[in-house]
Amino acid sequence: MAEATTPPPPSSQPFPLPPILEYPASTPPTLITQGAEGRLYKTTYLSRAIPCALKYRPPKPWRHPTLDARLTKHRILSEARILARLRREGLRVPAVYGIDEAAGWLMLEWVPGQPVRARINEALGDRVGGIEDDEALRGLMRRIGAAVGRMHKIGVVHGDLTTSNMMLSPKPLNEIVDGEPEPEKEGSALGGEIVIIDLGLASGSVLHEDRAVDLYVLERAFGSTHPRAECIFSEVLDAYGSSFPQAPVVLKKLEEVRMRGRKRSMLG
Repeated sequence: MAEATTPPPPSSQPFPLPPILEYPASTPPTLITQGAEGRLYKTTYLSRAIPCALKYRPPKPWRHPTLDARLTKHRILSEARILARLRREGLRVPAVYGIDEAAGWLMLEWVPGQPVRARINEALGDRVGGIEDDEALRGLMRRIGAAVGRMHKIGVVHGDLTTSNMMLSPKPLNEIVDGEPEPEKEGSALGGEIVIIDLGLASGSVLHEDRAVDLYVLERAFGSTHPRAECIFSEVLDAYGSSFPQAPVVLKKLEEVRMRGRKRSMLG
């Protein structure tokens, strides 16, 4: 009689891991999110004490292998270059720790905190009134507008600006530079620093049209995700308008982009 064999334990990972995460680490990698183009893992691969984020673009079997490899390489290199440029210019975005464009991954700083989307929804709760008088929320809107303005001033448009693609991360007071507004008081649910993330669709541009479309995407996404807080979105645009010299021209262009959007909605 043949000996009974014990089947191997099922893998706890829903997808095959990228090869780099198959090496031993202090804790197993955690799949944070799965998107159409890639996956985001939290891992301690680099250091036991410091987690990092690994963005992995797996091969797409429906694409020609050569085309797929070129697209993956281009998108990973483009995101890494834009992140490095923004960091060099002083905007708070995740630091790049490592890259292998041929293997399809980008290793980034793990940003502590919560997405701005979650913080706003927590602050809104079940309220239907008094939102326009909430100074903490208004202050957060101004910090969002200032952060987007700084990004546009550097010459980068995000391509997918939403409150899900911004983190609200604690910032030590000793890291505040002269002239920069201090974060909200400790303990505030809306305190912390705006960190712009997920720049996979970002590109370099100083065109007013591109900047205006970036703002329009944010405005539409905000109205869809936080409809009760639309009354304070003007704070975002007010802060943006004073963030760099060309900002008023961009806001004027935003009005034209809105008009085109309304026409498309009416025509279906």
